[in-house]
Amino acid sequence: MKKISEKITSEMIAAFQKAGYDEKFAKVGISNRPDLCEYQCNGAMAAAKAYKKAPIMIANDVVAQLADSEVFSSVEAVNPGFINLKLKEAFVSAYLNEMRADTYLSVTQAENPQTIMLDYGGPNVAKPLHVGHLRSAIIGESIKRLGRAVGHKMIGDVHLGDWGLQMGLIITELKLRKPELVYFQEDFSGEYPKEAPFTISELEEIYPAASAKSKVDEEYKAQAMEATHLLQQGTPGYMALWNHIMTVSVNDLKKNYEKLNVSFDLWKKESDAQPYIPEMVQYMKDNDYAHLDQGALVVDVKEETDTKEIPPCMILKSDGASLYNTTDLATIVERMKLFHPDEICYVVDKRQELYFTQVFRCARKTKLVEEDTRLQFLGFGTMNGKDGKPFKTREGGVMRLEHLLEEINEEMYKKIVDNRSVKEEDARKTAQMVGLAAIKYGDLSNQASKDYIFDIERFTSFEGDTGPYILYTTVRIKSILNKYMETKELPEGTILPAASDSEKALMMEMAKYGSVIEGAFADKAPHKVCAYIYDVANAFNHFYHETKILSEENEEQQKSWIQLLILCRDILEKCVDVLGFEVPERM
Repeated sequence: MKKISEKITSEMIAAFQKAGYDEKFAKVGISNRPDLCEYQCNGAMAAAKAYKKAPIMIANDVVAQLADSEVFSSVEAVNPGFINLKLKEAFVSAYLNEMRADTYLSVTQAENPQTIMLDYGGPNVAKPLHVGHLRSAIIGESIKRLGRAVGHKMIGDVHLGDWGLQMGLIITELKLRKPELVYFQEDFSGEYPKEAPFTISELEEIYPAASAKSKVDEEYKAQAMEATHLLQQGTPGYMALWNHIMTVSVNDLKKNYEKLNVSFDLWKKESDAQPYIPEMVQYMKDNDYAHLDQGALVVDVKEETDTKEIPPCMILKSDGASLYNTTDLATIVERMKLFHPDEICYVVDKRQELYFTQVFRCARKTKLVEEDTRLQFLGFGTMNGKDGKPFKTREGGVMRLEHLLEEINEEMYKKIVDNRSVKEEDARKTAQMVGLAAIKYGDLSNQASKDYIFDIERFTSFEGDTGPYILYTTVRIKSILNKYMETKELPEGTILPAASDSEKALMMEMAKYGSVIEGAFADKAPHKVCAYIYDVANAFNHFYHETKILSEENEEQQKSWIQLLILCRDILEKCVDVLGFEVPERM
């Protein structure tokens, strides 16, 4: 179905044409002076030059063509040549009824659905998730859901870090602590144990201990590098240990991502790309894309238009070892071969922009991707504490993600219990739902590329631009509908034209839904959905405080309001789902 903005623009195009002016001047936008009008057309200002006429004359000519408009209740030409527009209540309500009848509530589904791979998450195995992993997971999940809402095939890949020195460090430390394990016996020929010789807690303690030791003990580091090398050569005992590390880590990661309501279609790993490296390197050499520079194999990626130095993309170090670049390029080869994506999008810390510029240019120059395959870097800012520095624990360390979730859930639990609005047995579950909304909305309501202050007190507030406020508003709508259904069935029928200014304002916000979802996906900008539902929630609460819905005696009017509430609830719930959290039944 057409967007409300498209219908308004069509009406203006017809008026400009009838008045003898080019339709390109008929563009309509939302007014930035809502006290004067709802929409505005400034085309007469631009047309003045082309037609050598005063803009106010052109505006008056166009206004004359709209005297009998079915769309506008008020059309006014204002000096020096603006056209101020107000919509007819009947036009707005008719649009909402059309929205209700549309399966996607006016979100246009992609005519040619694309396959878009999203690389987000990116944790390292054997390490717990910490707050630094939060933004990638939350932003990536929301963009994936936005893409699906407009009809694209979105493939989310966690892309685990599992194939570097960290594995050698863990194996070396394990060998030091438990030398008797069969994995370290060179002459062992039996089956390796099915159970891992460590728990997730032990694993998470082993890695930092080994990492710290390697920084002060050169011999220990050399052993770890040798263990990494043996693992990558496929040494059976080390491969068996690596499988244990992966199983224990991935199970724990899945549990933690589940608490964030984040899910991945693929649990691919750096190691999955390794088989593609030899052939890729040979191809780059054979086609003269890569050359030796001080013993290292590199591809030049600088361009004439560069205003700053873009170093070559290194493919192999001078000792023949591969790097992150090599693995990321081989991952692109794998993705092109297995999924043929139209776009690969990386949701990563913005400080990695130069690195991805090198990788993308290298992939293009060496033709690892099709000419029309889009490679996009979505860099996000840091999550900071109130001191403006990266968010830390009270002791100054990096906070584990599960501890942050526990802290937020506890804060929400106290507020819900103080509120006495939810039974004790439901309070914990509700606190988790509202706590997740507080975190996700607190993050997503900021433009992804910007740093922001993580303020638990503000994010968990039930007032203002917060997740709990959005949920509270949606729960309020559900509560009114539940009370209505205690005595009556949900009505059939239509939404009538607005009976008050506050009702019209709510209707006009609701009518923007399709445009907002499509625009938010096009810009990969979940913060636009947050801004939208905050406006809808405010408009609803204004309407609610002015309108006695359940005590309305005019049955036709009451039925119309109930239909309006059902649509408003559906819009809010769909937006909340796109942001990656859920609405509880009570709060």
